[in-house]
Amino acid sequence: MLKFFREYNRFLLPVYLLSGLLIIGTLGFIFIENYPVIDAFYMTVITIATVGYGEIHELSAEGRIFTSFLIITSFGTFAYAVSAITRFVTDGEFNNFFKNKKLNDTVSKLNEHVIICGYGRNGRQAAQILKKHDKRFVVIEIDEKITGVINHRFSDLVLSGNATEDEVLIKAGITRASALITTLPKDADNLFIVLTARHLNPKLTIISRASDDGSDTKLKIAGANNVIMPDKVGGAHMASLVMKPDVMEFIDYITAQGGDSINLEEITFEKITDSLKNKTLKDLEIRNKSGANIIGFKTAEGEYIVNPSAETKVIPHSKIFVLGTPDQIRKLKSILTE
Repeated sequence: MLKFFREYNRFLLPVYLLSGLLIIGTLGFIFIENYPVIDAFYMTVITIATVGYGEIHELSAEGRIFTSFLIITSFGTFAYAVSAITRFVTDGEFNNFFKNKKLNDTVSKLNEHVIICGYGRNGRQAAQILKKHDKRFVVIEIDEKITGVINHRFSDLVLSGNATEDEVLIKAGITRASALITTLPKDADNLFIVLTARHLNPKLTIISRASDDGSDTKLKIAGANNVIMPDKVGGAHMASLVMKPDVMEFIDYITAQGGDSINLEEITFEKITDSLKNKTLKDLEIRNKSGANIIGFKTAEGEYIVNPSAETKVIPHSKIFVLGTPDQIRKLKSILTE
């Protein structure tokens, strides 16, 4: 509440002053002149506005002294309040006031969302993929020229601010988020964000961009789960397209860059219903019940197995990688997590 007042005191302070004058004036005329509430309020308004209307009733000596005091007190206050409120509206802060309030209300309701720090080339690509999969996300971008033209489906969830500041990350709902993607051009800024985010939410999945060799190691030490070096990834991908073009195009198709016709999903042990935990892949009957295919498995030790055997057990901290259509994936999730 204190932060809210500091940000909008140009609007709230004059409103409070005017409200205070109206209350004091109304109560004064009620108790001193025994005016009805409506008459007391009307007398207060015409007094502080100095419109020149006559008195409603003949004032007593005490009433005239109070009215004089009210005129002297309200003259400067009223002029300040009107000018401050006018500037607030004409400067565009009025719209920002309600825009930020709507943003705060919307973010406060989010849970398990993704936070994207930086809306440059990489940030926009990440947002496009998340949007395609209907995953809610909050964008933090310091350049207001960029945030002002964002018009994606979640454009009401865009914060203008410095992602390296704790306060901005907290405003974006870092403690309730499931993942954070930081794509700032400077590795030092990404490192600072990773450190802060890991401190604020130890369970957060953090993906960071890195530009310089050696930065990836530092970012992982700081708490990043994955570090992406766009230049290296792009070069390797282009070389692979030369050597194995059809394979790479197929991989692109089944991953996030493809369409909505096929999904590659991971199912964690924790999300599986208790009755199916510690069972073998054969016991799960994923292919028969949903039509999806198990193409990979990650053991509790972090080892990846391609085309795991049917006797592989689903144990704590393991994951199943499944390939299928959106309908098949939805059916599979309903079966395994019911």
